[in-house]
Amino acid sequence: MTVERDILETDILIVGAGPAGLALAYHLATLAERDNSVSRPEILLMDKGSYVGAHAMSGAVMDPRGLAELIPDFKEREAPLSAPVSADSFVFLTANGALKSPFMPPPLKNHGNYVISLNKLTGWMTQQVVAKGFDVYAGMAGFDLLVENGRVTGIQTVDMGLDKDGTPRSNFEPGSIIKAKVTVLAEGVHGSLTRQAFEKIPELTRDSLPQSYLTGVKEVWEVPKGRIKAGEVIHTVGWPQPRHEYGGGWIYGMSETMVSIGYAVGLDSPDPTNDPHGKFQLYKTHSFIRRILEGGTMLHYGAKTTPVGGYYSMPKLYHDGLLLCGDSAGMLNARKLKGVHLAIKSGMLAAEALFEAARSSDYSTAMLAKYQSNFDSSWARKELYEVRNFHAAFEGGLWAGMIHAGLQIVTGGRGLFDRRRHKADSAYMMKIADYQKRFGRPPQKVAVKFDNSYTFDKVTDVYKSGTMHEEHQPSHLVIADLDICNNRCSEEYGNPCQHFCPASVYNMVDDAGRPGRKKLELTPSNCVHCKTCDIADPYQIIRWVVPQGGEGPNYTNC
Repeated sequence: MTVERDILETDILIVGAGPAGLALAYHLATLAERDNSVSRPEILLMDKGSYVGAHAMSGAVMDPRGLAELIPDFKEREAPLSAPVSADSFVFLTANGALKSPFMPPPLKNHGNYVISLNKLTGWMTQQVVAKGFDVYAGMAGFDLLVENGRVTGIQTVDMGLDKDGTPRSNFEPGSIIKAKVTVLAEGVHGSLTRQAFEKIPELTRDSLPQSYLTGVKEVWEVPKGRIKAGEVIHTVGWPQPRHEYGGGWIYGMSETMVSIGYAVGLDSPDPTNDPHGKFQLYKTHSFIRRILEGGTMLHYGAKTTPVGGYYSMPKLYHDGLLLCGDSAGMLNARKLKGVHLAIKSGMLAAEALFEAARSSDYSTAMLAKYQSNFDSSWARKELYEVRNFHAAFEGGLWAGMIHAGLQIVTGGRGLFDRRRHKADSAYMMKIADYQKRFGRPPQKVAVKFDNSYTFDKVTDVYKSGTMHEEHQPSHLVIADLDICNNRCSEEYGNPCQHFCPASVYNMVDDAGRPGRKKLELTPSNCVHCKTCDIADPYQIIRWVVPQGGEGPNYTNC
């Protein structure tokens, strides 16, 4: 079927209205205001969420350095900062106890930082961008990255109004072609267009180590006054995470009655039953956590992946017609678990390079390379280089990692080794038989009882994320070979997708055609767009692509 598509043209296309994309647009407008001899380039800033911030979820404690550079009077403009950090603590949990550290590890000190809701912050940043004269288009989803003769020329947006089998319905609207002199990918963690960029332009990752990820699962609770201070920040390690695996929890006081609580689990786990959602619900049953939450009300839920591979896992930041910003470029301080300030700074650095390109009417690769040189001479690069080996330090487990992390602080980030090689996260998952040989027992999924008032099953939590997808559309979770799922994976791994997905998208159900056997059943409408499946699947046959624009979670206060 031949489809006629509208063709739109712009100077700069920004995919993703998160902190990086919004900072780029805002800073570019500011630079143009300071030098009116340069015609302000035309920008198209798009986001796949139903509104800007709908897909923005983070812990989050924000270092204000990036925002202060972008908008120096952000306080006077009433940026939605929940609370300045008022207290820090670091707690080691055992199954039956909690040991508070007598001193705070320097990387976890948060004096001067703010507890925030990321989706509220991006909503406010959008207002600032619009006030500068730029429009932000929500509900636009990029489906295909267009590359011609090695140059990125733009994107195609997703087709709307297709039936499950891809047949156009009466309301069919073909996606548009958006052509741009420069396409900026600022679409967050493991974005579908960013993945395409890495596949179509191998040189972007040729010199990089594989990226590593955590899946963070989070709830926002309203609790009785007196349980936590506004701005109180608590980080935990230990139970229920096995000591040979990476992960930990957080509790942040957004106010005296509002708590952000979450648990992050490494996707490089050898355990095929690794279940971030299950571990989070088990985490909440600890007496240390119960004293804060019990008697409260869970208001919001969300899940997302976080890139923690560090400096050596970052791709090349530019190519002909392309720039990568924020989480799309892996810019996160894994030691502090902070990336909002780095995303904002990356957008500003990209804006400065693009302003110079507009000044000279030259958007060549040589001009775009200035973004890389801007980054290389910035505090953002310095910060990321100083924590370049942090995640790799924990490959030997919690205790070895804490020792190595301490050595990195005194050796400028090097520690006992530099640039330790590692595999993609999915390659660390062990088959059931191999796991039993190594650990002397079969893998055992965490056991927790869901009462749906304090501990919640996945479907109940998904409801609290506001997730909405139209049922009658092609699945945005594309599985290359269902035969592998229903046969080989069942025998070798026990179908880990049913465990690692925090939204109950993947379930094994009785196969009527094969008595005593099961088959995979997909529920794409549950998907919260975390990308865990795309990352953790041991066969790498699951591909996350965008659904219709405006669909997915609708986060509030997350």
